[in-house]
Amino acid sequence: MSDIQEKIEQERDQARVVCDAQGAASGECAAAWDVVEELQAEAAHQQQKRPKKNSLEQYCDDNPEAAECRVYDD
Repeated sequence: MSDIQEKIEQERDQARVVCDAQGAASGECAAAWDVVEELQAEAAHQQQKRPKKNSLEQYCDDNPEAAECRVYDD
């Protein structure tokens, strides 16, 4: 996820540069900010797709050797 956040920051910086050079009302400025918005939407979509872990799952990720986290084969 950090890759997409880095890309968002890069595109945001680029949009600011374009808007400073071309003007806030220019089509290039609007297009640059559209790219930022699309990346932010994709980041939100990816975050929604990941299933939320409950507290036991989080605990077991951090402490796989704990008794509560043992998995027994039948």
